[in-house]
Amino acid sequence: MVKSRKLKLIPLGGLGEVGKNMLVVEYGADIIVIDAGLMFPREEMLGIDLVLPDFSYLKRNKERILAVFLTHGHEDHIGALPYLLKEINVPVYGTKLTLGLAKGKLGEHRLSKNLKLREIKPENDVTIGSFRLQFIRVNHSIPDGVAIAIHTPVGIVLHSGDFKIDQTPIDGKLTEFGKFALLANQQVLAFLSDSTNAELPGYTLPERTVGDTIGEIFEKTQNRIIAACFASHIHRIQQIIDAAGKNNRKVAICGRSMVDNVNIASKLGYLNIPSDLTIDTHEIVNLPLSKVVVLCTGSQGEPLSALTRMASRNHKHVEITKGDSVIISATPVPGNEKAVQRTIDQLFRCGAEVYYESISDVHVSGHAAKEELKLMLNLIRPKYFIPIHGEHRHLQHHAALARELGVSEENIFILENGDVVQIDKKTAEVKTKVTAGDVFVDGLGVGDIGDVVLRDRQQLSQDGIFVVVATINRQTCEVVAGPDIVSRGFVYMRESGELINEAREKVRQALEEAASEEITDWAVLRSRVRNVLSKYLYEKTRRRPMIVPVIMEF
Repeated sequence: MVKSRKLKLIPLGGLGEVGKNMLVVEYGADIIVIDAGLMFPREEMLGIDLVLPDFSYLKRNKERILAVFLTHGHEDHIGALPYLLKEINVPVYGTKLTLGLAKGKLGEHRLSKNLKLREIKPENDVTIGSFRLQFIRVNHSIPDGVAIAIHTPVGIVLHSGDFKIDQTPIDGKLTEFGKFALLANQQVLAFLSDSTNAELPGYTLPERTVGDTIGEIFEKTQNRIIAACFASHIHRIQQIIDAAGKNNRKVAICGRSMVDNVNIASKLGYLNIPSDLTIDTHEIVNLPLSKVVVLCTGSQGEPLSALTRMASRNHKHVEITKGDSVIISATPVPGNEKAVQRTIDQLFRCGAEVYYESISDVHVSGHAAKEELKLMLNLIRPKYFIPIHGEHRHLQHHAALARELGVSEENIFILENGDVVQIDKKTAEVKTKVTAGDVFVDGLGVGDIGDVVLRDRQQLSQDGIFVVVATINRQTCEVVAGPDIVSRGFVYMRESGELINEAREKVRQALEEAASEEITDWAVLRSRVRNVLSKYLYEKTRRRPMIVPVIMEF
């Protein structure tokens, strides 16, 4: 039995980064988890498909975990759920759409059996272990988002989820300010709040402004329209569908995740799509260009996404032609900027007219800007404030807002992943840290790729590889074959004969010197060859390829 009666808040992801959001809330022997998100790889993470939070702390304490609670259905909040549930079989709570999207994702991982998915509604609380959880509807770029108030024996912890203040939401469901006010009257002990747009002044524009812009583009465009957005941005998808219907265009849906999410949201009643409005992608050729809208994935420049394949003229059914209008209705996630720019350039090369955030109001954020964050802080008036969900500069900006509004410096905690905040009724402090970091998904491998492998990949991508093969007599240590050299991504061997020959001679000399010293340890021989080649190649080329010595015995 755990004796501590302090409340512990432990972020395992989402701080100092955009993505893989996960928070552990712990009191006594009881643990609950808020969100289980993933992060898309940064450009330097070569070959990596996804990045997960390191939840080894949860695996070590799996018997104490009561449940996972999801704030909304975006990948950076539910994407790691299949990987977590493979290790820890616990109930998962979320709103109807959130669970619908999560269930589809779990099905992809063949986890559709024995799931404990439990729907929550803002009007109903959930009591589990030492906690009572209250759910508060908030506006975001996906329906059914909630903030979560966790009533603990120590006090109330309020997790904002992702939010913005939208006075005219697409679904008509407003943020429940009354509930926030009632919580404030009960004294919120700790407030953890979304910091994504903490450096942006003013207010985030309402979602309807994007619908107006999209409508204007549809009205003036005479040729085909291709619209790309996040597959989970249900409100944005609805506005594109509405504009298509208003302008007598049929909609073809491209991209597996887009098709899946549209089907899920439609079945659950979150999308309203007339049955005669959609067509299959292979039917596009049967209609005039002025009667077609292609709704697709690829707003982040993902290599295998529908829009990227269209831009590279590699899509089975859609080829970008002169006169097409392409709407990229999203902002690049940090790390994806170059990929998005590359896709936009390719689209222009194909002759398309491209609308994107830098030049057109085709996207608004789903996160609160400064004035909205200040409004929420003034409304909640917490004792302790913890900015979450953002890169370090976002957390710092949000902390500065809290100080400006009267939260004392010692009551603001700018954390890193793995920090443990211990709170009782009188004090809060950070004294310990648990294991936290990145777990890489590469193909079917989860966690088998580490920083060393990534460094190797980066070196290979920058300077290539230089392989030297030699066969040595085990008894005499003399070279009986080779050294043979293979260069890939470093120099072209036919045009660098002198360099290759001299490198081969350097290796031979190194091996002969080792033989004269009667060195028979293969590891020492490889190290000598690597050191000699590394020095020589850098002197000649100012490059450092990966050097792989292969020593065989005869």
